[in-house]
Amino acid sequence: MTYKTILVHVDPSRHAEQRTALAAGLAASFDAHLIGAAMNGVSRYLFQDPGAGVALQMVAAQVEALAEQARISLDRFDSQCARLGVNSYERRQVNDEPEGGLVLQSRYADLLVIGQPDPEETALTVIGDLPDYVMLNVARPVLVVPYAGRFEQAGSRVLVAWDGGMPATRAITDALPLLQRAASVTLAVLDPRRHYGVHGDQPGADMALYLARHGVKVEVVDTNAGIDVGNALLSLAADHRSDLIVMGGYGHSRFREVVLGGATETVLRTMTVPVLLAH
Repeated sequence: MTYKTILVHVDPSRHAEQRTALAAGLAASFDAHLIGAAMNGVSRYLFQDPGAGVALQMVAAQVEALAEQARISLDRFDSQCARLGVNSYERRQVNDEPEGGLVLQSRYADLLVIGQPDPEETALTVIGDLPDYVMLNVARPVLVVPYAGRFEQAGSRVLVAWDGGMPATRAITDALPLLQRAASVTLAVLDPRRHYGVHGDQPGADMALYLARHGVKVEVVDTNAGIDVGNALLSLAADHRSDLIVMGGYGHSRFREVVLGGATETVLRTMTVPVLLAH
């Protein structure tokens, strides 16, 4: 398994350039095709509704302004890719809102790169729960880049959260291309006493062996995080100087109201390094 198509969310945010640079670096590392996707901000269902013609005409100026904003963002994406020497890339302007557009476009990519919303840019990012919604609705791994700090790379020193659950298993599988290239991988076994006897006599040993068979050099660390798993992971990431956290995303979506598991919510709100999530 490898990443041959990487999709990055392009928007007017001042953080979009760094997000694109990180995605471009990953594309170069995996010899992958890079797609920059910008959404016009209007749901595709409105365009598909035969009875919405009058409504669209009434807001035509606003719709065109949003489309022009997306075009400008994609022009910047093109210039940055040319400047960085990206071998294979394309721009994609989508008539849709950010959540739905990214979920749909990610079906044709191996990895989706998005940004953590900046509270100071709510008018630009449109919604504040974009990572939550996307993570819970895509069938691909999602790499979320923090708005605070600068990240020239992700995946040299990786912290993997392991609790024996299905989302964590999916996240590890989706992250294998990165883990195989990492200089160091730390497998953090969350609350090992809870998994004793369920996932082997030594929780984490079986997953470490699985990773070793894939050529991943891994160190197993037990952590009794209790209920504050999110902050325990962020603390471990700081201790190990990790530049990427890999974890399962827990939660459910109901009428577009996203309710996240505690650890996922904590990490998404206070993340200090890029996080690769799978649900």
